[in-house]
Amino acid sequence: MLHSASLVGGDANPLGTVKGVLAGVDEVGRGPLAGPVMAAAVVLDPKRPVEGIRDSKELTAPQREELAGEIRERALAWSIGRADVEEIDRINILRATLVAMRRAVAGLSVTPTVAYVDGNMAPNLSCPAVTVVRGDATMPMIGAASILAKVTRDQEMRRAAERFPGYDFERHKGYATAAHLRALKRLGPTPIHRRSFAPVGRGHGGAKQLALG
Repeated sequence: MLHSASLVGGDANPLGTVKGVLAGVDEVGRGPLAGPVMAAAVVLDPKRPVEGIRDSKELTAPQREELAGEIRERALAWSIGRADVEEIDRINILRATLVAMRRAVAGLSVTPTVAYVDGNMAPNLSCPAVTVVRGDATMPMIGAASILAKVTRDQEMRRAAERFPGYDFERHKGYATAAHLRALKRLGPTPIHRRSFAPVGRGHGGAKQLALG
């Protein structure tokens, strides 16, 4: 269960080399107009490596699905955290994203020595956290979390497409594509649309947040 790695960040990184249970954390779904924001935390097993892990955005959907299955099977621990639309609208998307990450780490069956979090902002955790910009492309444990979060959210948005026909959620996953905006104008928002986001809230209770890319 022991990993060892050097923390990313150069001189700004005071921890140096760390040994122990190392978790990767990443999120997906900050930018969409609809659906939850999801995060995953993964502790990889060095004795059972998963080949081909990288940033989920660089993989095809079938590749992500296959790798997600291998990660679930071979990882020492993995967990999914989420914040739903009501929470996003109430506390804002940034805070909701951090909440989802915290829930993902809390759901692990092991306690990490350090959590490596993709990006430049980390939630308050029960263990030390290190932010790694572009970590999903450079650290396998974060890449694995990126893949699990993406696959899990995509599956949920495909189910949403069955519940709410006409929006093509299975195609755009809630992002602000031209087709999605046309459907929103024609049909109005669903219960899974983020009313605090422009343009969903425009004419539907007032938008407070801008959709993120």
